Amino acid sequence: MNPHFASFCMQSCLLIIILVSTSTSKPALAFSIASLRNYHQLDLPYNTVGPESVAFDCRGQGPYVGVSDGRILKWEEPLKGWTEFSYTSPDRQRKLCDGSTNKFNEPICGRPLGLKFNPTTCELYIADAYFGLLKTGPNGGRPHQLASSAGGVPFHFLNALDVDNESGIVYFTDTSLIFQRSVWILSIISADRTGRLMQYDPRTKKATVLLKGLAFPNGVALSKDKSFLLLTETGTLKILRLWLRGPKANTLELFAQLVGFPDNIKRNDNGGFWVAINNGVGGSIISTTLIGDPVGAKFDEDGNVLQVLDGKDSAAALLQSVSEVEEHNGMLWMGSAKNSYVGVGLF
Repeated sequence: MNPHFASFCMQSCLLIIILVSTSTSKPALAFSIASLRNYHQLDLPYNTVGPESVAFDCRGQGPYVGVSDGRILKWEEPLKGWTEFSYTSPDRQRKLCDGSTNKFNEPICGRPLGLKFNPTTCELYIADAYFGLLKTGPNGGRPHQLASSAGGVPFHFLNALDVDNESGIVYFTDTSLIFQRSVWILSIISADRTGRLMQYDPRTKKATVLLKGLAFPNGVALSKDKSFLLLTETGTLKILRLWLRGPKANTLELFAQLVGFPDNIKRNDNGGFWVAINNGVGGSIISTTLIGDPVGAKFDEDGNVLQVLDGKDSAAALLQSVSEVEEHNGMLWMGSAKNSYVGVGLF
């Protein structure tokens, strides 16, 4: 989910936002600026916005993005452009929904947020804000609903997910039990702490609650060795680590404390984590006396910042409202819940 925090974030918050601390006691490493080269934008079809999350299938094809009118689109290279791959509403009305940017149509049309292919099965898992946890096959089409509740409590605002390709377990967030996505700002303003982190086990076909009482839980990413899970808690400006295996199993700790709004988080092939920093017109994790407007940061497994993506990089013009940074084949792919394009650049 990509909150537009500019409406309530003070100007000073946008100007100086600093990484406050990490979960490790080791000194922070020096970071580099991830300067983009050959930056360009993949424009979405007319009147289509909000490529919140970016995914690539098991063949490396894509990107795939979920957009504001409830569809999931696939990029088929310049000749074909964007094609429809799937949709999330079981009773989607094309006349009403296609091209819709009206947030109050989302409960009818659907709003796919988190996307993730299982590289083993080639199936696409979808977290839809209104229609729950879904799955579709490699060829897309109408998805199958896997779960709509956990612990006897219905989902209210599913957001992001990640998949363990070995066990098939899906980890995902339910941002609020009170407020739906169409009124997400109320969750922030009210300091709502009803969010949950959950898992779906395909063997039992059940969803269970791992954590509750969270303040706007957002992005989620599994570590490369699957020993822990990172979770962005946007309402408290934190990145949390939940240990799944080893001597710390089932314990929760602080991974990084930010003064900025973390959005989606994605792991790269080498085990690093890209976290989108979103404050509506960009975001920051390092003082802007060092760089112009940081909109993303790459962490190692110890919580050290390795690279920072500058939203005012001359090659990228201005990256606005970045909700996700996905590293794929030597390129960064940048999603947004409100823009009409996917940003792409070599780094």
